[in-house]
Formats: sequence, structure tokens, C-alpha cells
Amino acid sequence: MEPYRIKVVEPLAFTTRTQREEALERVAYNPFDLRADEVTIDLLSDSGTGALSAAQQAAGMNGDESYAGSRSFYRWHAVVSELTGYPHILPVHQGRAAERVLFSVLLRPGGTVLSNTHFDTTRANVELTGCQARDLPCAEAADLDSHYPFKGDIDLSALQQALESAEESPVSAVVMTITNNGGGGQPVSMENLRRTADLCRLHNVPMILDAARFAENAWLVTRREPGYQDRTPRQVAEEAFRLADGCIMSAKKDGIVHIGGFIGLKDPELAEKCNGLLIATEGFSTYGGLAGRDLDMMAQGLLEVTEPAYLAERAEAADYLADAIRAAGVDIVEPAGLHALYLNAGRLLPHIPPHQYPGTALVCELYLRGGIRSAELGSLYLGEEDEQGNPVKSAPYELVRLALPRRVYTRSHYDHVAQTLADIAKDPGSVHGYRVVGQSPILRHFSIRLEPVNPAG
Repeated sequence: MEPYRIKVVEPLAFTTRTQREEALERVAYNPFDLRADEVTIDLLSDSGTGALSAAQQAAGMNGDESYAGSRSFYRWHAVVSELTGYPHILPVHQGRAAERVLFSVLLRPGGTVLSNTHFDTTRANVELTGCQARDLPCAEAADLDSHYPFKGDIDLSALQQALESAEESPVSAVVMTITNNGGGGQPVSMENLRRTADLCRLHNVPMILDAARFAENAWLVTRREPGYQDRTPRQVAEEAFRLADGCIMSAKKDGIVHIGGFIGLKDPELAEKCNGLLIATEGFSTYGGLAGRDLDMMAQGLLEVTEPAYLAERAEAADYLADAIRAAGVDIVEPAGLHALYLNAGRLLPHIPPHQYPGTALVCELYLRGGIRSAELGSLYLGEEDEQGNPVKSAPYELVRLALPRRVYTRSHYDHVAQTLADIAKDPGSVHGYRVVGQSPILRHFSIRLEPVNPAG
């Protein structure tokens, strides 16, 4: 059972099918533009959508809102320092701010950043510096059905080859995303992290953790990696941070807060440069764009997130929904992770070609039938078309992410999700595709405009 009891509740929004049809048409079939009060079960993101604990709320009441040197900063700094071991820690308002500040200082045009898989804002912030973002997922990640335990790993052979050919394409950094969000929420093994760190040191390239879900990665390590079964998630997390040269962190995930993040670094010179840019663009070094209460709530969240009881319940909830989805006849990326489940939309809707976005089709159908908001991770997210709308690049897989907010939904909410999917799976041929009618050149999935493809056409 859940290791907590519910203290505050919020009513759900219930809408009719007609209302949802009108809402989707109004927002040009982009779920990001739906109003929250038009959504019944919101699985669009696990970022900043979790429920605060009573201890976090109490910590927020102690927030010190001094512009510089607040008590909140020093309380927060002590918690992050003990967790990460980094001597230089800078607060920021969220993960993409950490990416922008660090990459603006660390990267130079013409370089390459290697990763097990960059997620969307990480890739965008790399490319905005004039660098190339290159993914090197392990070979096992290509089999969505296998139960290989660490499909989030980086391909070590490809990494070594890329580092050794750096004269042709200089490598500016290696970013290890834990867990691997773009790769189906799969964990990275400590062995893979250790060997990656060794290769990076050998070639004098910094290894940076994208640590947004560090605690969930640590939990899966304790369940799946030999030699770690007797370690606590906290011990595994501390080891992971110390293997890297630094980290970027969105605390909106495994800080269990609504806003916040940080940069952690070992290099004092790099940290000093980041601090200068932070002050100019985010805020003074002791608040970084955050209120004191946010720092205090983040500090408490970072303590709670590695508690075994909390992580065990999160894993059990994800497994519960995964079992229900499989029973509904819909395949997911295996094995199930913690922060999200990834539906194989391409397999469920094989009649919809990639350039008509089967992932988006499933996203819209989930909303129309069940008021459920989710996110496409397929050819809309990764694909490209020419000016005439002809496909230039398709994604390797057509996925839909069901991101699970922390401590928000109960098993009966997940039953509703599974039942909605079961209804879709009974007649998948009735689901139609979509075409793009307007998009942005950067991170297009956030602001894209679509229209249905006429099934008869």
C-alpha cells in the first residue's frame, strides 16, 4: 500500500466527449495547449506535477526571502553538497536553465556532445551553442520488447570510437541521462557509468550527469545490478554523482518540487564562469531565480526522494499500470520504469504511417475517449519534413509517454487509463492520423499545430 495518507485533495475535471472534441480542435490537436481544467487524468509530464509532503510544506513556511545569503540557501546547499559531493553548487529555477548556463560556458561552436540519449531541451540547448548533439544508446535499447535491465546505457564501443576520433569532430562533453527519458525511461547501470567516466578521464572530456531522475535510477540499480542489492538508493546515488565531473538537475522530478534545479561542478574555474552568467541571467548566487521557500522545499524533497518506502511504492504503482496496459492488449517499452510508461503506438496503429504520427493519433484518442493527457515521443518529436510536408526523417519508434506524477494518482485512476486503452485496442483501425499545419523550428512539439487526416483520403 502507499506509504502515506492523503491530507489534501483536489477535484478532478470531468468533461463530455463533445467538450473534448471542441477543446482538441481549438488547440489544433496539440495537448500542450489544453487547459488543465479540460483534463481529467494528466500524464503529460512528471516535471513539477508531484504532490508536496507535509514536511515540505512546513519547510516552505521557514523560507527566508532575503535577496542574498538567505538561511534557506545555506540549508539547501548543505543537503545538495552532502548528496552530490560537489564543492560548487548553483541554484537555478529549473533544469533547462541549468543546461543553458552550463552549456553556454562549457561548449563552443563546432563541437559535439555525446549522450546515452539527449532529451528535448538538452538537445536544443546543445544545438543553440552551435554544437552537435549525438546519441549513442546501447544496442539492447533497439529491442523494445526485451527485458534487458539497463537499456539506458551508453554504447561504450561507440563512445570510445567517438572520443578517439575527436580530431575530426571534437567532443566537448558527455552527458549521461539518468534515467534515460528519451530512451523509454530505462536505467543506466553503475558499471556503465563507471566505464564511461574512465573513458572521459582518459580523453580529458567532462562527464556530466543529467540527474533529473537520479533516485529512480538508483532504485532500479539496487533491484537489477549485481553487487548493489545490499546498497541503499541513497548510497547508489551518492556514488553516481561522484563518478561524474558535474551535473545538471531539474528538481521538478526527483526533488519532488514544483520549481527548481541546480548545477553541481568539481571544476572551480568552470563554476566561476557559470556563476557570472547565473547572476546576469537567473539571479544572485544564493537564490538563482528561486524564492527561499522553494529552496527549503527542494532540500526536504531531496531527502525524501531516496527513501526506500517512497521508491518502492512508486515502482509498484508503475508496475500496476504496466500490467493493466498489457492486459488491455497494448505493448509498452519493456521493462517498465518508474517515472513513465511508454506505449508502442506504432505497433498498436500500424495503419498510420510515421509522417501521419501514430503517436499523436494515440495521444488524441486517449484524450477524446478518457480525458487523459499524454505526450508523443515519435516522428512528431524526432522527425522532419520538407517545406511541402514530405517526410525527410522519421523516428525509429512511434511512442506515447504516460508520465506518472509523484504521489498524485491512485490505482483507480490508473484503472481508468488502462480501460481507455483497452477500448482503443478493440478497434484501432478507427483511429486516424494527423498532418502538420504550423510549427516552430525549435522544439516544435511544444507549439505545433495539426489537423486530422481524412480517413477516406
